[in-house]
Amino acid sequence: MEVRVGERLLCMALLCSGFFVDSVLGKYVKGIVNTKEDWLFLTRFCFLTDFGRLDFRFRYPKSRCCQNILLYFDDSSQWPAVYKNNEKNCYQKEAVLRPENNQVINLTTHYTWSGCVVEGDGNEEVLSCVGGRSFRSVRERWWYIALSKCGGEGLMLEYEMKLTNGQSFWTQHFSADEFGILETDITFLVIFFLVFVLSCYFAYNLKGRQLLHTTYKMFMMAAGVEVLSLLFHCVYWGLYATDGVGNGSLKLLGKLLFSVSFLVFLLMLILLGKGFTVTRARISHSGSVKLSIYMTVYTITYVILFIYEAEFFDPGEVLYAYDSPAGYGLMGLQLLAYVWFCYAVLVSLKHYPEKQPFYIPFFTTYTLWFFAVPVMALIANFGIPRWAREKIVNGIQLGIHLYAHIVFLVITRPSAANKNFPYHVRTSQIGILLSSPKAGEGAESFPHHAYGNGSFLGDSQPNFTELFSIHSEPVKTVEETVARKGGEVPRNSEQKIITTAADLTAILPPPLPPIPPRQTSRSPPLPPRLPPSQSISACRAEEEERLGRRHEAGQKERGEGIKETDRLTIQSKERDLKVLLFNDSQTKSVQGWTM
Repeated sequence: MEVRVGERLLCMALLCSGFFVDSVLGKYVKGIVNTKEDWLFLTRFCFLTDFGRLDFRFRYPKSRCCQNILLYFDDSSQWPAVYKNNEKNCYQKEAVLRPENNQVINLTTHYTWSGCVVEGDGNEEVLSCVGGRSFRSVRERWWYIALSKCGGEGLMLEYEMKLTNGQSFWTQHFSADEFGILETDITFLVIFFLVFVLSCYFAYNLKGRQLLHTTYKMFMMAAGVEVLSLLFHCVYWGLYATDGVGNGSLKLLGKLLFSVSFLVFLLMLILLGKGFTVTRARISHSGSVKLSIYMTVYTITYVILFIYEAEFFDPGEVLYAYDSPAGYGLMGLQLLAYVWFCYAVLVSLKHYPEKQPFYIPFFTTYTLWFFAVPVMALIANFGIPRWAREKIVNGIQLGIHLYAHIVFLVITRPSAANKNFPYHVRTSQIGILLSSPKAGEGAESFPHHAYGNGSFLGDSQPNFTELFSIHSEPVKTVEETVARKGGEVPRNSEQKIITTAADLTAILPPPLPPIPPRQTSRSPPLPPRLPPSQSISACRAEEEERLGRRHEAGQKERGEGIKETDRLTIQSKERDLKVLLFNDSQTKSVQGWTM
């Protein structure tokens, strides 16, 4: 069999017989069929109720006449009854159609509506059929186009078809199940771009406070990759809306980036559940190995899903990506990740109960996220009509991702009013923790801290002590403190430590002397004092008189040597009196300044 897809000609040599059919969901298909089979599926399209249109051009040798174009719709008595039904032959598959509904286009000159004419092509005559057909139904329906020639020697046809819904840019080349996808992707692209810009702004503030941790960087990466994914999807659907063909590489790249964003976000949630950058500086070796194995298996399953969707999905059936073994495997891995997430959060709360303001809303909101993906897949497979599945699933899937990103952006916003803020250890302190001598003894665990938003309180007065220090050692008890001072610790009958005043005074420094009360304007006036010169003279005369009497009384006993002693005593008294008078003058000046 030989087939041309788009403008490329693919030649496949088969030993017996075979066929290849363009499975593009849309609407411009072109190809060549050459097979020994008598019934063959070509393509499918979901038409609107009143605006569906098929324009075609068929060419085949007149010697291979006569072939039919068969139009099936998605009723259980039509397409599901004939496709992949080996119990029915070609005639029975044609018999389910209703000729009165114009579901059979006979490619001969005898059937006027086929538009067939005989043309010369060298030494051979060919039938060239150019025409169209409009589709009307009570609701949007899937229509399936097949080629048949019952009882003949096989099929040979060159075909070109254009399937459209109306003339609007937003609907013309789109199948009815794809309506709104371009508009939805553009809307979410704008929203996710705003989320990414806001996360960059928050990251700038966190970096200034040295709180920009690895988990927040992973969130920014997931948001940025999501923006790129939506950008590629929008470009693809925009090109598809223009020519009905698009660029399949752009769509595939968008899907790959969407999967990368999902995997990065899932890994971030598991790491936060285990306390990474919230209660610990690193993950244990065994935990790192488990995470590596799990994410590798998840990635391989995603790759298998892409390969299965591209190579094994039957174009004759409307299938959803999760309606496959790989899809069910992804749902199972998602539930396994949730069990791991629950266990990690419970362990973190057990050791750090003060982190409940973060972990309780974190666990509650992302429990819904973990179950949303499998529930959405099951509903899409069994609850949503096939003619509306793709557009509904696309909107729900993007909404789930947006919910997850906005929740994380809210609970990690750097605001003093945010009581759910998870981080309390600065990035500059993590290196100190890991490089400490006790790094192998559990130093990866952070010190206990109730809330992380203390760094946003009083930014005008930075806490330099908190910035450059780490309280990594636990607080010592009284017993441990006293034990370091000596040997045996005295205890009473109740095994309580006995302390005495002597013990405390030996440890505590002596108290400072009391500060004398300050004189105020309402204090009573000080008694009048003599001027400094008069006071010195009077005191000197009084002291000389006293000493003179003392000298006369004891002259007989002490002799002449007493005079020198009395003279020194008088000089000492004079010096003391001068000091007292100087202090008194200073006190008066201070009182005058106060008043």
